[in-house]
Amino acid sequence: MSIVDSAAVNVALVYPMRGPAGIFGPTCELCARLAAEEINEAGGVLGRELRLVPVDGGAPPERVAAEVESLVRMGAVDGVTGWHISSVRQALAPRIAQLVPYVYTALYEGGERTEGVFMTSETPADQLLPAMRLLARERRVRRWYVVGNDYVWPRRTARKAQRYAVDCGGWVTGETYLPLGTHEYRDVLRRIEQTGADAVVMLLVGSDAVRFNRAFARSNLDARCLRLSTLMDENMLIASGPRATTGLYSTAGFFAGLVTRENIDFHGRYARRFGVEAPPLGSLGESCYEGAAARRADRAGRHARRAGDRGERRVGVL
Repeated sequence: MSIVDSAAVNVALVYPMRGPAGIFGPTCELCARLAAEEINEAGGVLGRELRLVPVDGGAPPERVAAEVESLVRMGAVDGVTGWHISSVRQALAPRIAQLVPYVYTALYEGGERTEGVFMTSETPADQLLPAMRLLARERRVRRWYVVGNDYVWPRRTARKAQRYAVDCGGWVTGETYLPLGTHEYRDVLRRIEQTGADAVVMLLVGSDAVRFNRAFARSNLDARCLRLSTLMDENMLIASGPRATTGLYSTAGFFAGLVTRENIDFHGRYARRFGVEAPPLGSLGESCYEGAAARRADRAGRHARRAGDRGERRVGVL
């Protein structure tokens, strides 16, 4: 609260500072900070400074929701953004619906319809289905096994994976859901082996996925069984290690290693601001850059609509 300034546009940045997703929390924070600093250097949000108010999105969902709602109702923040798991979003969205804009940057299971909630990342139809089709065609995957954490995103995504598997000429041989923070994977690895699965759909978060990758490699399942993850950023890859990523496929809206003009420029700005030893860029951090930047577009759009209602032609410059 000490950083809240009523003369600024204050946005709650909800990202994981603990738990399995904490592994990529630092990248989320730095990418959002970069976006805010670039916006402020360009004149801010309609002339007002954009300030981020950090909230630990790795805390229990109801605790996160209560903290953010308190900030909103006190008038301490004008909006909410960030990467956090879907169970946090489900607890938070009803509390702040129609009070302030809420830009949710995480890939998710689809189906969010709460007014005032804006989704910026991928859903299974855009992300999982094309990858399953590709592996079915190119690697002849027919038998799929689903391993996920036990909450809404993995469970609802798995329902769609079952349908996608059939559409791709295969089927799901089994499913296992594990608590966030799981360390032991011996039983699930045994079940995967017993079903003769050709590939595993991994719906595990952060360090849980890292530990699963390591256990998968130690069991030698990677010699005959592929893995497909829709949540695998560069921080998780580095933590897994090269010996634990053989046969691992990932799909995302952003890959730090893609050589494009925009990507190289983004890397350069990030490195100049935070140094070459900063936490690696990845899709989850980059989504927070987009979430922070979206606030400026939202304010400018609202300003333009109000000007239009008054018959004025003045608009904010993005």
